[in-house]
Amino acid sequence: AIYMGAAMCITAFPTLARILYEQGLASSPLGTLALAAGASNDVVAWALLAVVIGLTKSDPRYAIFAIGGGALYALSILTVGRRCLRYLGAATERAGRLTSATFLITIVCVLFCAWFTDMIGIYAVFGAFLIGVAMPKGEFARLLEKQLQLPISSLLLPIFFVYSGLNTKVGLLDSAYLWGVTAVVCVVAVAGKGIACALASRSAGQPWRESWAIGSLMNARGMMELILVNIALAAKVITPTLFTILVIMAVVTTLMASPLSKWLLGTRLVEGQASDIEPSPV
Repeated sequence: AIYMGAAMCITAFPTLARILYEQGLASSPLGTLALAAGASNDVVAWALLAVVIGLTKSDPRYAIFAIGGGALYALSILTVGRRCLRYLGAATERAGRLTSATFLITIVCVLFCAWFTDMIGIYAVFGAFLIGVAMPKGEFARLLEKQLQLPISSLLLPIFFVYSGLNTKVGLLDSAYLWGVTAVVCVVAVAGKGIACALASRSAGQPWRESWAIGSLMNARGMMELILVNIALAAKVITPTLFTILVIMAVVTTLMASPLSKWLLGTRLVEGQASDIEPSPV
């Protein structure tokens, strides 16, 4: 039950960032609010997952170690780590390019942080994401993204989706009851995330149209959900049948996000808010 709560509350942060970037809203107040909310609730989801894994191991120290270690890691990387990483940006600015040494140091730092968070039980994606936040922006970030985009989008990302696809056995949903459970899970996911986030946004003073757009964006679960369900399946927290149901829910809610947000915001609103904004890659 706790795991289902984590699975329902996760947001596809990379997908959210990409949708906002493509719509020219990444630097707008609406985009900033959605990104901040997405990052915050993903941290909570990973903390819940650590609790679940701790319960399956019948060892509460696992969850305490994971959450405490994760908080200490986040504090360290966003303070001392951020200051140390500035040297990478400065070296790139001086050289006018991303040197082999700078690139190698960056990759080693990312891999080490991913290993560390995986070792304490929060899993590699959290460590890699936080060091990405701490990395210097500007020319360094632009050149690094250019260097990494091709191998990640052409090789690593397809491999991950193939792995998830091989674990998804739609044939397990072999009864009307199981398809009914799938439909209920999708409805609860949309209501608990999309509608709830829209109401929270409205209560914080956002207009209704923007509030529903934020709800639709936050409802996307995408790759983060796939990572979450793969971890749970490997830890035997969920069955292959529930894995399949949650993958279907992730696909449905993610596919809804972009067209719904575009329709809710409207072309005029997007152009009006984003025409003077130079979108920067996240």
